Amino acid sequence: MSDTSPRETVLKGIGGSPGICIGKAYLIDKEGVDVIKRYAIHEDNLESEKNRFKTAVKNAKTDLHQIIEDLPDDFREHASILETHMVLLKDKMLYGSTIDTIEREGINAEWALRKVVTGLKAKFRNMSDPYFRERGEDIVHVSDRIMRKLLGAELANIKAINKRVILVAEDLSPAETSQIQLERIMGFVTNSGGMTSHTGIIARTLQIPAVLGLDCATNIVKNDDLIIVDGFAGELIMNPTEETLVEYTQRHENYEVRQAELVRGSHLPAETTDGISVQVMGNIELSEEVVSVRDNGGDGIGLYRTEFQYLSRSAGFPTEYDLFDKYKDVIEVMHPKPVTIRTLDINGDKVLSGRPDTGELNPALGLRGIRYCLKKTDVFKTQLRAILRAAAYGNVRVLFPMISSCNEVTNAVRMLDEAAESLDREGVKFSRNVQIGIMIEVPSVVIMADMMAKGIDFFSIGTNDLIQYTLAIDRDNKNVAHLYHPLHPAIIRMIKHVSDVAKDKGVGVFMCGEMAGDPAHVPILLGLGIDELSMNPYSIPPIKRIIRSLEMSDAKAFVEYVLRQPTASGVTDLLQDTYSDILPDNIHYTR
Repeated sequence: MSDTSPRETVLKGIGGSPGICIGKAYLIDKEGVDVIKRYAIHEDNLESEKNRFKTAVKNAKTDLHQIIEDLPDDFREHASILETHMVLLKDKMLYGSTIDTIEREGINAEWALRKVVTGLKAKFRNMSDPYFRERGEDIVHVSDRIMRKLLGAELANIKAINKRVILVAEDLSPAETSQIQLERIMGFVTNSGGMTSHTGIIARTLQIPAVLGLDCATNIVKNDDLIIVDGFAGELIMNPTEETLVEYTQRHENYEVRQAELVRGSHLPAETTDGISVQVMGNIELSEEVVSVRDNGGDGIGLYRTEFQYLSRSAGFPTEYDLFDKYKDVIEVMHPKPVTIRTLDINGDKVLSGRPDTGELNPALGLRGIRYCLKKTDVFKTQLRAILRAAAYGNVRVLFPMISSCNEVTNAVRMLDEAAESLDREGVKFSRNVQIGIMIEVPSVVIMADMMAKGIDFFSIGTNDLIQYTLAIDRDNKNVAHLYHPLHPAIIRMIKHVSDVAKDKGVGVFMCGEMAGDPAHVPILLGLGIDELSMNPYSIPPIKRIIRSLEMSDAKAFVEYVLRQPTASGVTDLLQDTYSDILPDNIHYTR
């Protein structure tokens, strides 16, 4: 007799939020939105059809406003994500273009909306930076809400779920994710989304396991199927065997114990066993994430990426007050700890709304970072004025990105001084008492580090781009991504050179790239003399724990052996042989 029981199946996606959960699947029904037909609208009825669309937008906005009003207190930090969706409801790219399409082509509102969104999705999909590529998901979430109003389709009522389940959905909007009841929802998986999607950010805030980007989960998983969500490996396991259940139950218990230990120690200082303090900071993209840095024991903000305030707008650039208001919020929450604000790092693939002039064939090597700012001086000076005004409310550091020459540093500092002078003339409250730093992410700056150190206060090593530019590897290209190694000997030697120069010149040497947030790298980075590490807020507790288990003198001696290794594999083998007893079991030594 043949065995007809379902076989264990593993789907691979993206780990959106760490953790493991085991339970029954609950499919979020989103039927109706995809069943759209095109039909012509007579000229006499065009105004009525446009009004039907406007009414749908108005009703969607009312619903979203109510969701924001009903947010629980512990979710308030992410209110601005939903407020961004409110703005997108009237975005010229979405709202205006749909009305224009209805009138120009004489078609129904549903089809016009679908056509506009398809074009916008293609525009965002072609961006190489994953964070900005996934901003297209926000457009999709907003249009889905409008479409449901047009079709009279019900939205998923996650708040009404009254049993312990794991959500399975095509996608979950931030509004839907914000309605998750932690006592009922154990985790979730989606076909869409990624690490830097807003849904992923919210999942990490809620601290529930999530796997995103599974493509076909909703076609395979059935309601009440027993599933396992592994947010570490980015895997969904369906119909697990008894052996697999036992294994993952143990993993889940071990993780819970370890997390409890980390939380208890998260606000302790990161001090080595021989008394050397290391600052462990948080990287943020949204002002609301500052709460996560504080709650996870961060010593400040090591990198505040400011691009989202520019890209989330329906038209034009943010005003000086818009920028100042957000910066001030972050600075006041973190006071007296430092907040490092990186100036605008827009490049050719991070296209600003209504600004096609930023498109380039090779954006990674084009008009980006400080190059863009020094060309668009009005945009740059507006941001610098906002930063200096916010600096009056706390401890601020300014960080210039994509520096490749001494002239760029000189010109950027000159513009900072000019911004201060203009504020002084106008009698506006500000502070020029800010530290100035430059990103080390281009090989030319590593070579010229001694010259670059003049007139600045710190280096901040951005390993993501430094590795990419040094090894000539596009980390988003699946054919060569396996060659992207943070522990490549050339990268380690470059970091050592920068650190040595910093010590000699009396400037700080920090690291804010992904390399800083990997526990496996900590012994090497400490041994190389990095003063400060900055990372995703949720990596702060484990990194601090690793630091407290290390002796600085041992780490420095260890690096001497590391520098003799000719390959990345040789470095990782040395790490495993030397520090396997203190590093977590679930880390990855190479990428």
